[in-house]
Amino acid sequence: MRIPRIFTQQSLSAQPKLELEPAPSAHIARAMRMGQGDALTLFNGKGGEYAAVITAVSKKTVTVEIGDFRNTELESPLAIHLGIAISRGDRMDWVIQKATELGVSRVSPLLTERTEVKLKGERADKKIQHWRQVAISACEQCGRNQLPHIEPLQALPVWLAATKDETKLVLHHRALHTEPANTQRKPTQVSLLIGPEGGLSDIEIGLAEQAQFQALRLGPRVMRTETAPLAAIAILQSQWGDMASS
Repeated sequence: MRIPRIFTQQSLSAQPKLELEPAPSAHIARAMRMGQGDALTLFNGKGGEYAAVITAVSKKTVTVEIGDFRNTELESPLAIHLGIAISRGDRMDWVIQKATELGVSRVSPLLTERTEVKLKGERADKKIQHWRQVAISACEQCGRNQLPHIEPLQALPVWLAATKDETKLVLHHRALHTEPANTQRKPTQVSLLIGPEGGLSDIEIGLAEQAQFQALRLGPRVMRTETAPLAAIAILQSQWGDMASS
């Protein structure tokens, strides 16, 4: 039986016993129906993971005894920074979940000219917190012990000006090329820009190119905004990351 993995924000190295936060406690006790003596794996995003055993379960809390540390990391040698225009419904949740599973290290939700979702103030903050929880749940499932960083919501021009990775790519179906230039050099950092459902405008593509982003397309078909980043991330990992053949 697979041992459940649980994220906690608390220190795991300084104490033999730990009372977990309300949210993971409720998940363990109610949703997973685990009890005293059951095994867990705990991680806090600071590196590695810890074996743990449940010692007590109440209505609101779960107490665990922390065991051995395991220096296990599943991070890719390629740091991928995904800049993606926010989208409607649960599409953004899907992208963040799958991008986390595929090893992305950073996600920047972006506002673009054709972004149909209007978020600001407290509503935007709540959405960012929700997406961070989506990433945490994906890490629990896929085995990662490092959380991808979910950036605050920002306008595309601001993100373009701040992005300094050595390789920068923007995807759109009108691009002439399907492969990045200078493929002989293996990068360790890549920024990947994906537009909204209606695509990036010509002005936005021009701004990206002025910021040294290479314009690429993913084959002959037009992909949805939730499909394109996952296909591109898989390609990048297979070329330069931890899916590459040895």
